[in-house]
Amino acid sequence: MSVRETIKNQIIGALQNASFPIESPEALLAAFPFGAETTCQAGDLKVTAGEAGKLLTADDFPFTSPEHVAETIVEKAGL
Repeated sequence: MSVRETIKNQIIGALQNASFPIESPEALLAAFPFGAETTCQAGDLKVTAGEAGKLLTADDFPFTSPEHVAETIVEKAGL
């Protein structure tokens, strides 16, 4: 599995119990199990939800599903 797919699947898994739509960066961080400290890792790449959230802009919201969040983050991270 590629780094992109691994990180994407971990984000989707972390948000599986979140309520959507998510309207703001604060609500997105609150939806992760460990908030901004929730960590995804693939090989040597490790990223927290807080770090990933810095890639997002107001135009990215609202998010409608875990898949929407994951795809947006991996795309903006250039994975």
